Amino acid sequence: MHRISWVEKISKKYLDDLTYEVVGAAIEVHKTMGRGLLENVYHHCMIEELKDRKINFSTEMKIPVLYKNKQLNVDFRCDLFIENCMVVELKATNEMHPVFEAQLLTYMNLLKAPKGVLINFNCTNIFKEGQKTFVNDLFKKLPENL
Repeated sequence: MHRISWVEKISKKYLDDLTYEVVGAAIEVHKTMGRGLLENVYHHCMIEELKDRKINFSTEMKIPVLYKNKQLNVDFRCDLFIENCMVVELKATNEMHPVFEAQLLTYMNLLKAPKGVLINFNCTNIFKEGQKTFVNDLFKKLPENL
């Protein structure tokens, strides 16, 4: 898959393909490690898997919050910011709470990311029940393909 730079445009297809790769990485981690571990373990495994797949990312990135051109002292940290265009939040919990979705949507908004994926490793099957993908208005404005 061709990786984009900051100056190139992205498309819905590019983001869909990238989502497929990231969810595939999560499936590999889950297949290898199983369920029942702490979120931090899965986070480190995802970092290694993304490196192996040569997917660019930032981890534990502090997200700036601006109010009237002033940066606020809010400590938001994104688990994974993939290819400068997709937010990935990792969980290892028995129950997915709506606050996790709100967290992901907030990070997407603040980072101006058109797509986000919430992944819960404490499940039986990542593909069927352990991931949920979100898009926002930025995604809707993207071209289908380049």
